[in-house]
Amino acid sequence: MNSKVISFHYTLTDPTGTVLDTSDGDDPMSFLAGVGQIIPGLEKVLAEMKTGDQKKVTVKAEDAYGARDKAKLIDVPIERLPNNKIKVGDRFQLSGEPNSMPLTVTKVTEKHVTLDSNHPLAGMDLTFDVKITEVRNATDEEMAHGHAHGAGGHHH
Repeated sequence: MNSKVISFHYTLTDPTGTVLDTSDGDDPMSFLAGVGQIIPGLEKVLAEMKTGDQKKVTVKAEDAYGARDKAKLIDVPIERLPNNKIKVGDRFQLSGEPNSMPLTVTKVTEKHVTLDSNHPLAGMDLTFDVKITEVRNATDEEMAHGHAHGAGGHHH
């Protein structure tokens, strides 16, 4: 069975209706179905849609970025951090770990800082307004590479 490449426009909102991300004014997002490129709860719905379909999809946290994991909270002595003007909401990237999740400061005391390595959207139900712009069969090259190659999928 040929895998599909699905292209879609989206607007992502959190439970309060705040827009977190959108493809509006940009190219649609494309993904190769079945390889885990996008969150499972969204992929399942998109896989059943056709070109031109529009839908509002709410994805529960467990089918999006998962529940918040208390084990991903780390207490660090404040003197180990690069500066002492750290405040809640600051984010750090681990040096030497380009693909690691950013660490978000969730608590600051005189001696310790609590860093959270959960995905920033973990534990949150997410709503996507989506519009399918194209559904097509993946090329052999895309299947071999495990990802979509942009609009049309053809290299010229």
